[in-house]
Amino acid sequence: MSKQYYAIIDVGSNTVRLVIYLRDKSGRLREVENVKSVARLSTFLRDDGKLSKDGINKLISTLNSFNEVLETYQLEESICVATAAIRQSVNQEEIIDNVSSKTGLDMRIISEKEEAFYGYLAVVNSTSISEGYTVDIGGGSTEVTYFKDRKLIHSHSFPFGAITLKQRFFKNDLPTEDEFADLRQFLKNSFATLSWLRDGKAPLIGIGGGARNVVQIDQNLKEYPLAGLHQYKMNDSDLSFIKNYLFTLSMKKLQKVEGLSKDRADIILPATEVFHTLYETVQAEGFILSRKGLRDGVFYELLTQGMGTNLFPSVLEESIQELINDYDLNIKQIHHVQHLAKELFDQFHEKGIGSFSKEDWKELKMASYVFNLGQYIDDEASAQHTFYLLANRTIDGLMHIDRLKLALMASFKNKTVFKQFIHPYKKWFLKDEQHRIRKLGAFLKFCYCLDSTRRGAVQDLKVETDKDDLKITLFCTKDYMPEEYQTEKQKKHLEKSLKKQIELNFVEVEGLE
Repeated sequence: MSKQYYAIIDVGSNTVRLVIYLRDKSGRLREVENVKSVARLSTFLRDDGKLSKDGINKLISTLNSFNEVLETYQLEESICVATAAIRQSVNQEEIIDNVSSKTGLDMRIISEKEEAFYGYLAVVNSTSISEGYTVDIGGGSTEVTYFKDRKLIHSHSFPFGAITLKQRFFKNDLPTEDEFADLRQFLKNSFATLSWLRDGKAPLIGIGGGARNVVQIDQNLKEYPLAGLHQYKMNDSDLSFIKNYLFTLSMKKLQKVEGLSKDRADIILPATEVFHTLYETVQAEGFILSRKGLRDGVFYELLTQGMGTNLFPSVLEESIQELINDYDLNIKQIHHVQHLAKELFDQFHEKGIGSFSKEDWKELKMASYVFNLGQYIDDEASAQHTFYLLANRTIDGLMHIDRLKLALMASFKNKTVFKQFIHPYKKWFLKDEQHRIRKLGAFLKFCYCLDSTRRGAVQDLKVETDKDDLKITLFCTKDYMPEEYQTEKQKKHLEKSLKKQIELNFVEVEGLE
């Protein structure tokens, strides 16, 4: 099967960006190339509302350079969309005609409503957040939405962005205290015009370059140990600290701030103020970054045509399937181990062993799909590879802390290695939570030992208790010697977690399969 590539050019007010996607086996799109040009088109808007000749020429030269990149791919689909700077131009037709005749691209102008919708669609199809607000501040407009139960309830586009706010309120590159106060009051008044932006008590999800830069700055200041930006979470004090920290810096120092793109140094303060003021307005429960935005939303709409819905049924399940495909995991073995794990879990739960909860099973089941996937790279160091890959790979549908939990469970080898893996993150978890994660990892490793040869030799099991000891009878339909050896060898990890001795009894039985 030939590779399926898709391309989108996003003509924004601040930047023009080309992104190439590859569609994988699961049907999801993976970004393989991302090219950006800082065009600042909104600065070419004249007083009469027209985009100047210089602005049009800047756009044409940028698009032609992107065309050279497009020619290196065999594309299934190529889309060019434009937002606020072109949308606000009164000479739209002239711009579109010039783009068509001089670049061969058919540029579609996205309406305010569509821009807000695509941002929402990107968030709900790449996170497990079911209720929240989205905010996407571009150079010339700011889109906000509110969704609940994954359904869009409200949306609005404000006719101001990071560039236009800077032009309106700051006389120089950096604001005075009075100018910054005026900007803040303007934003408060603007957000107050929408009744649905009040006391929402839901997360605020940031989209776009400004939000990415704020998160990158926060991660660098904290020396954050995990890779990835998607679904990274900040709170009110984080946003406030960054805003005040950046306000104290000169332009020269701003341009050297780790995580802040040099081309955004002069507009990061208006963007940060938008996030902080909106956060306070909606009384948000955290500021979460979505790396997926308008461009992704456009393709989500395209890929879901004919499905009767724009929403993927389960974002996390799609992501797990992507991992299964990428690392060639044995789905037959996974399902068999899940069967044994569920039997063992239910009997432990019924007998009050290990204080397992329903939430524990959800996490165990998820980790069972990707247990020891690092074996794909190297069997000898599979635990290390498993932890690194899962902890540092973006997994749509998982917040960073949940991704770390998944990595710790799926990479479990022994208590010593577990302590090595969790050491940089010890402050993230209370001791009881560390013990719970280790217990679930030991449980999962034990269950995988029951099918160490991938033959399904162990078909069922029974748990009996005798004071502080456990007796587990394993019913088998094939020779079970390899499974018996591995399980006897590895049961000590589960015994330590449960603080109980485990006696194993393997029995060969006919007619179980």
